[in-house]
Amino acid sequence: MNTLWNPQRPSPMPYHRYRPFQERVNVPVTERSWPSARIERAPLWVPVDLRDGNQALAEPMDTPRKRRFFDLLVALGFKEIEIGYPSASRTDFDFVRHLVTGGAVPDDVTPVVFTPARADLIDRTFESIAGLPRAVVHLYIATSPVWRDVVLGRDRGEVGRTVREAAHRMARRAGDAPGIRFQFSPETFNLTEPDFVLELCDGLTELWDASPDRPVTHNLPATVEIATPNVYADQVEYMHRHLDRRDSVILSVHPHNDRGTGVACAELAVLAGAQRVEGCLFGNGERTGNVDLVTLALNLFAQGVDPMVDLGDIDAVRETVEHCNRLPVHPRHPYAGDLVHTAFSGTHQDAISKGFAEHARRAAESGVPERQAPWAVPYLPIDPADVGRTYEAVIRVNSQSGKGGVAYLLRTHAGLDLPPGMRPEFARIVQDATDDSGREATPKELHELFEAAYLADGPVGLDSWSTRREASGVHRFTGTLTSGDGCEGTGDSPLAACADALAGTGYPVGVLDVVEQPDVDGGAVAYAECRVGGRVLWGAGRDASGLAASVRAVLSAVNRAVGR
Repeated sequence: MNTLWNPQRPSPMPYHRYRPFQERVNVPVTERSWPSARIERAPLWVPVDLRDGNQALAEPMDTPRKRRFFDLLVALGFKEIEIGYPSASRTDFDFVRHLVTGGAVPDDVTPVVFTPARADLIDRTFESIAGLPRAVVHLYIATSPVWRDVVLGRDRGEVGRTVREAAHRMARRAGDAPGIRFQFSPETFNLTEPDFVLELCDGLTELWDASPDRPVTHNLPATVEIATPNVYADQVEYMHRHLDRRDSVILSVHPHNDRGTGVACAELAVLAGAQRVEGCLFGNGERTGNVDLVTLALNLFAQGVDPMVDLGDIDAVRETVEHCNRLPVHPRHPYAGDLVHTAFSGTHQDAISKGFAEHARRAAESGVPERQAPWAVPYLPIDPADVGRTYEAVIRVNSQSGKGGVAYLLRTHAGLDLPPGMRPEFARIVQDATDDSGREATPKELHELFEAAYLADGPVGLDSWSTRREASGVHRFTGTLTSGDGCEGTGDSPLAACADALAGTGYPVGVLDVVEQPDVDGGAVAYAECRVGGRVLWGAGRDASGLAASVRAVLSAVNRAVGR
């Protein structure tokens, strides 16, 4: 270790207790194609919320919650849905029967049911689906050495015999029913010898007589993550290359998230040949959860690939999932969290605000509606509107925010488009307020701060005034201050004459810049940059005309100087 630039030192953590993956499983891929592959089509998504996700809940779903979740999955466009583990509990069995007898399964949706390799549980599973025109019966058994030795007490040969006996029983129970297909999961696949997995899978492909029109699904779970995602991709590619009757096999994956890389494992597995991905909405599941199908689908969407499911109202999806699971979705959860499209940082806000303006300009220039124009806005990988979000929460203001965010919120919520030169000044006012309060400022509070700073009455005011242009071209301003004193001045413009009149009453002011805009309620709003007694300040004013608003803006700047 180069201690000149890396001062980290050995920790007291007992890392010696754990073995690296290469000492636990051999991955025989030496040449791989997945690094150069691209995902150009969505795989078959299979949500397992009603089984795997449900088993992970402190309070498992009852039938009404399960039905609401199932209906959501159907509405989103999932076409293969794991509906339960019917031999595990009366609740699961009854729910499967509820779907069957209630005619709840659409013609284009295939339910999946899950069973261990035990004769009585296989029979119970087939009882649950009696009457379904189509289903996938999903057989599983743990296959890795640690499970064979510690949990099952069986060697490879005994596990193989158990699997074959279970597969024969499934085939007998299914009979000639064309709508029943089979799936096999070598649980703990990622810790199992690849040659053993291949032996089991190929044996079942033959036993179940898989064909292209009635394929078998071989599902490869990363039951507990043990390695970096590239290792899982190598394991999947090995199976993809070596499976018999490959055109009769749907290669599926089921990544968990123990190392926090479930999404990466799924994406690399698809690059490596996987055609089907099992997971849960928002990543629910045992321990750190199953891979998140929402994130996977929207990752494709953000790359210009059709996700094949409709997540156009992400908040409604989240609300249903939170209700059914009784678990919140984290505010920083990709795509769906409350804060994922939100910027508090000033530099981020400035970039987003400029990005919105440029997006609008490009759309107008090309004659395409903004909602259809190609998206390229800094810090926003997708348009929040595409998942049903408004732009109200994109920029929010606290003590870390800058001029761009403050100006954006004033413009979008109050119709006040501050001139660029004025924005830093008002941002400092906002920052002082948020530093004092220690909390976020809402758009309403920003508007109130602006009105208090720039539009409130001050000691210097005009009860009446008028301007006229004389024959020489000089403008003359005449007025009466609220104090009762008269004032008069001249200049090359009405506003310059106003400034001259104020200077004559003891308020020396020079107008450096004025910006007039239409007001949202009719009339005009004006912003004036002024030099008052050696200091440069901005003022703002509203009135029926641009000139009247500009006079008020000059008075605003004077009052701000007097009040300081």
